[in-house]
Amino acid sequence: MKFSKLALATAFAAGLTATAADAANWLALQGTEPAGSSDRARLWGFIQPQYTYLEDTKLKAGPWKGQPAVFNRVAPDRKSTNTFQLRRARIGIRGTNFPLDSKTNYFFLAEAGKNGITHFSSDVALTDASITLNHIPGARIRIGQFKTPTAEEGLQAIHVFDYINFTNVTDQLLLERFLDGDGSDINDKNAPNGSVGAFRDIGVQMFDIFKRGDWEHSYAVMVGNGNGLNRGDNNNDKDTYIYWSSERVFGGKGARRQGWKLFAWRHDGERTLKKVDASFGNQRDFERDRWGVGTTYRKGKWRAAAEYIKADGMVRNGTDGGARPGSVANAPNATNNIASINLAPEGKADGWYVHLGYAVTPKLELDVRYDYLDRLSNDKTAEREFDTLTLGAQYFFNKKTRAVVNYEFRNQEAPDFSSSAPPNEIADGLENRLTLQVLAIF
Repeated sequence: MKFSKLALATAFAAGLTATAADAANWLALQGTEPAGSSDRARLWGFIQPQYTYLEDTKLKAGPWKGQPAVFNRVAPDRKSTNTFQLRRARIGIRGTNFPLDSKTNYFFLAEAGKNGITHFSSDVALTDASITLNHIPGARIRIGQFKTPTAEEGLQAIHVFDYINFTNVTDQLLLERFLDGDGSDINDKNAPNGSVGAFRDIGVQMFDIFKRGDWEHSYAVMVGNGNGLNRGDNNNDKDTYIYWSSERVFGGKGARRQGWKLFAWRHDGERTLKKVDASFGNQRDFERDRWGVGTTYRKGKWRAAAEYIKADGMVRNGTDGGARPGSVANAPNATNNIASINLAPEGKADGWYVHLGYAVTPKLELDVRYDYLDRLSNDKTAEREFDTLTLGAQYFFNKKTRAVVNYEFRNQEAPDFSSSAPPNEIADGLENRLTLQVLAIF
C-alpha cells in the first residue's frame, strides 16, 4: 500500500466526524410511494453511455505470459482495453392502485444496456418487479424481485451514484457471479451460469421507517432465494438479510436529501456447487455470509461515506494466471490448461472504503475515494491485496443530466511472495483506468 494513498485515506477517515455520499433512505425511495399518492403509473428511467480506456499490458509471468490480462480488459466480455459501451439503459414504471388503494404500490424496471445482467441472459432483462403493501403500521411488506437491504453501494439508486465503478470490496465480495464449480477443472473455464446478482434477490421483505424528532430509523428483514435474477431457488436453502439505519435528517428530500446516516447489515446464505476440488469430498453446499457497517453524510457542499465489509465463504479468486477465461496456456499440461474463473468456497476476506466529495459550484463536484480489499486472508498462497485511489469530477448540465469522469490508480500485490515472484509480476501488470460517462434521467 503506497504511503501517499494511505495518508490520504487516513485524512478522509478522520474527516468523517466533521464531514462524514448521500444520506437517502433507499428502503423508502425504491418501491414505496408517498402516502396519499395518486400516481397510478409513472414512467421513468435512465441511460448511461460511457467510454473506458486502459493500457493493453499483457501478462508478465505464468503459464499465460504474453497473453491479455483479464484485469486490463473492459467488462462484461473482456475483449477490449478501450471501448465505447452502453453501460446501462433502464426503463421502468411505478405507482399505486389509486383510486382503489393508494397503500398498494408497485415497481417495475428492465435493463437493455450491455453489462453483467444482460451479457449472460438476454438483450433485455428484468431487474425489478415488486409489490409493496403499506397496510400494517410498522410492518410494510414487499414481495417480488428487488434490491436487497445490504451495503450502501448496492442498495442505493445507481443513477445517483457519485462514481462510475464500484469499489473492489463491493465488486468482488457483494456483486455475486453464479458459478457451477470452483474452477478446479483444468479443462473448463467455469463461466457464470447466469447474470450477475445485481444486488437483488427474489423473496419477501418486512420493513418500515420511524421518525423521532430530527432522527429517522429504518429496519428491514428479508428472506430470498439467493439464486440470482429471474429464476427460482436451486437448493431449497433460503438467504436471510437484516438491516438497520438511523439518520439525523438536516433537510431536503429524495435521493439528494441532506443528513447523517449510520447503518449496519448482515446477509447469510448457502450456495451449491456441482464441480469442486476433490479435497472437499462429497460436499457441495457452502456457506456465503456477509456483513457490514458504515456511515454516510451530506450537508451543504460536502458529501462523504465510509463502510467496512467482511465476507466468509464463496469468495471470488480471480482467474488462472490472470488470463481471460477460456484462454489456453502457452504450454498446456496436467496442472494448467484452460484458464478458469476461480472461487474459494471456504475463503475469507474483508475490506473498506472512504469517500469525500465537494461541490465547488452548483454545477461542478469533485470526488475522491480510496478503497482496500484483503482477499483470501486465510490462505497465504492465494491471498491478494487490492487498493484503488479514484479521482472523480461530475458536471451537472441540469438536475437530471450530468457528465462524470473517473481516473483510478489501481494496485494489487501478493503479500506473502517476494516482489520478483510470478504472482507479483502478474499483479504489477494491473493498469490504471480512465472512464468517462454521461447520465440522463427521464
